[in-house]
Amino acid sequence: MNKKTVRDIDVKGKRVIVRVDFNVPIKNGVITDDRRIVAALPTIQYLLDNNAIVLLMSHLGRPKDGPDPAFSMKPVAEHLSKLLKRPVTFVDDCVGEKAEQAARAAKPGDVIVLENTRFKKGETKNDPELAAGMARLAEIYVNDAFGSAHRAHSSTEGIAHYLPAVSGFLMEKELTYLGKALAAPERPFVAVLGGAKISDKIGVIQNLLTKVDTLLIGGGMANTFFKAKGLNVGDSLVEDEVLDTARQLLLAAGDKLVLPVDCVIADKVEADAQTKVVPVDEVPAGWRILDIGPATVAHFTNRLAPAKTVVWNGPMGVFEIEPFAKGTFAIAKALAELKGATTIVGGGDSAAAVEKSGLASKMSHISTGGGASLEFLEGKELPGVTALLDK
Repeated sequence: MNKKTVRDIDVKGKRVIVRVDFNVPIKNGVITDDRRIVAALPTIQYLLDNNAIVLLMSHLGRPKDGPDPAFSMKPVAEHLSKLLKRPVTFVDDCVGEKAEQAARAAKPGDVIVLENTRFKKGETKNDPELAAGMARLAEIYVNDAFGSAHRAHSSTEGIAHYLPAVSGFLMEKELTYLGKALAAPERPFVAVLGGAKISDKIGVIQNLLTKVDTLLIGGGMANTFFKAKGLNVGDSLVEDEVLDTARQLLLAAGDKLVLPVDCVIADKVEADAQTKVVPVDEVPAGWRILDIGPATVAHFTNRLAPAKTVVWNGPMGVFEIEPFAKGTFAIAKALAELKGATTIVGGGDSAAAVEKSGLASKMSHISTGGGASLEFLEGKELPGVTALLDK
C-alpha cells in the first residue's frame, strides 16, 4: 500500500478527526451487531496510546430530511465507551460552533463521537464548505472507513483537501489484502463470484478474468449465463438485458469461467417450498434455481483445492433461507480448510454468510466494505483512498 498511515505522522497532543464506518444496525436504541465498531478499535487505541485527542465521525443509515433521532450516533458513543472502558463524549453536531467548542476544550486522551454526517445536506454532494467546516475541528485527518471509501463525500474525500490525510489500520489492512490479491497474487489464484445479479459485477468479472487462473460462478448470476448458453431456467431470476454481455464474457473467458453443473430448485422462494436437485439443463417450467447442488459443491471444492489466493464475493444461493444455504456454507467450509492459502471474503452478503456459517475466524481477511471491495476488484480508484497522502 503506497498511502501514508497514522504511523507515518506525529499525532502527539494533536486533534485527530477519524472517519470511521460506524454504520451499524440499531434496534430500539441497542446496537445489534458491533463488528464495524470493533474493527476500528486498533486505530482509536493507537491514537489514545500516542496522546492524541480523538474525534470520530461516521454516517449511520439513510436519514431522509436532516436530523432524525432514529439515526443518531448517540447509542454508538455509549457502546464505544463500554468497549474502550473510558468515557466517550457525544456531540450532537459534526460541524459548527458546538462541535468546535467541544474539540477546543478536549484534552489528549479524550474521545468525542460527532453526530451523523448525513444529517448535513451537503455531505453526499461533497460540499467543500461542509468539508472545510469539518476540517476546522482538527489538525490531522485519518480515514479508517473502507466501507465508504468508494464514495466522494465531504467526510470521506472533501475533508482530505484541508488537512494532512492518512489511513487508519483497518483501511491499511483492506488495501493490503485486496491490493496484493490483484497486483501480485500467489498462484493458483481463484475467484468465486455469486449473488443475484451479473449487472452489478460485469466490471468485476472483466477485470478478474485478466488476473485469475479460475473464476467460479454461482448464485443467481449463474442463471443469466445458463440462459445465454441456451438452457431453460424455468422461473429463475434472469437479467435478460445483459444476455449479450454474458455471451461475450463466456466467449472471452474460455475454460477459465466455471459454471455450476447441478442446482437446487424449488417451486417457491420459501422455507417450506418443495425442492429437488437437478442437472442445470433439466430445470422444469415453473421451478426456480435457488442454490448450487452437491455435484457443483464437489466440482468447485476440487477447483479450489490447489489455490494459494482466493477472493470470494457473493453467496451461492438464497442462503438466508435454510434449504438454500448449503451451497454457500459448503464454499465457506472449502475455503476454511485450505492450507497455506490467503482467503479474502468481500463484504456484504458473503461476509454475513461466513459469519453465519461460524467459519469467519478461519478466513485470512473479511472485508468490511461490500460496495467498496467490489469497486476495488473492478480496478476502480476509490476517492476516499486517492485523497490520502502518498508515502
